[in-house]
Amino acid sequence: VQLQASGGGLVQAGGSLRLSCAASGFTFNGGEIAWPAMGWFRQAPGKEREFVAAISWSIYTWNTDNTYYADSVKGRFTISRDNAENTVYLQMNSLKPDDTAVYYCAADPRKSYYDRAYNYWGQGTQVTVSS
Repeated sequence: VQLQASGGGLVQAGGSLRLSCAASGFTFNGGEIAWPAMGWFRQAPGKEREFVAAISWSIYTWNTDNTYYADSVKGRFTISRDNAENTVYLQMNSLKPDDTAVYYCAADPRKSYYDRAYNYWGQGTQVTVSS
């Protein structure tokens, strides 16, 4: 399993970015991973990696996505997935300087969507929001 994160960059406060996480080695509806869910986390300098958003789905039922967000991003960020592209997206709107961090995608949580114990991680992508 490999996860490739992309889409980071430099943006002014109030702007938008869309992050992508392309998955290979498993398909969203293939049942290859134990817990069909993916998440985004972020880590700012000097801080611990924190949960941002997650999406879970059933491989047996169509259109059963559930989404979860950290309070700090609710109403501004949207997580979604594309089965055909095997990709999860994080649309980030109304960005703030506090959103500056390296963003990581992850797949197949071991405990919960909010916990950092995921089995697979992508490399990070830097998001910088200037004031």
